[in-house]
Amino acid sequence: MPLPKGLPVVDHHCHLSPKGDGVRAAERFHAAGGTHLFLATQNYEASVPLSLDTYVRQFETTCELARKVHEEVGVRAYPVLAPYPIDIVGATAKLGAEAALELHRAALDLAGRWVRERKAVALGEVGRPHFPVNAEVATIVEAAFRHALDVAHDSDCPVVVHSSDLDPAGFLELSERAREAGLRPERVVKHYTRSPLPPGSTGGVTPSYLAHRDVVRDVARKPGPWFLETDYLDDPRRPGAVLDLATVPRRAGSIIAQDPEHGVDRLYVPFVESVERVYGWRPEIGPEGAAE
Repeated sequence: MPLPKGLPVVDHHCHLSPKGDGVRAAERFHAAGGTHLFLATQNYEASVPLSLDTYVRQFETTCELARKVHEEVGVRAYPVLAPYPIDIVGATAKLGAEAALELHRAALDLAGRWVRERKAVALGEVGRPHFPVNAEVATIVEAAFRHALDVAHDSDCPVVVHSSDLDPAGFLELSERAREAGLRPERVVKHYTRSPLPPGSTGGVTPSYLAHRDVVRDVARKPGPWFLETDYLDDPRRPGAVLDLATVPRRAGSIIAQDPEHGVDRLYVPFVESVERVYGWRPEIGPEGAAE
């Protein structure tokens, strides 16, 4: 189903890499009808970052990819920057717990500064490893997460959270952590949400749903804020993981095809209204149909 030209079509969480498809993946997204994407940083080098200079290079690479995607494809890409929470596990093994935490905090401070300088729109991914860690690492992970929420508050920006799957109790705990840091819970986005959640069960935290067909069909009728994402990894070793970058616009077309009368209105929830509520601005489509 062709998508309306004036409708922003937004993938809220993906990764691109200069060693993967990069701009070519954004071309697939655009060809399917996508207009805007939130581009989360990732480690582009072979080993976990062990210096702040490495994070500088990483963030610069993400911002350069975002620039190329906009200039060469016409898709607006919003950088989302932070040290990946799992980095602290590898850094602890190499540097020790105290130095690893110091580096992680410094990288979070760097990301917050780039947000304040309008080089990025959010802090992310931050949070916790999605696998068990020992007590020492768990302690510094929690210290790093507290610092991430404080930086998001001080930078007046949303924060995108990585963690294991959360049930309603986990969302409530995340909501309480946000409030302790002075953040509105809806500005905390739980990325990689895999199961539909009943309205009112998230403690105000915003879920970003993986755009699996059955999940999209279920959440399309729910009030916002919520997002759709692919978590596309752009890893040549895992082509198409987690979902291909063309998935969100394809799911949007399916929603319109299944509900021609109300489908576009329902898509305004994740693509426009939720962005405005969480980020404070609306994705725009220019008079020529290009993302602005």
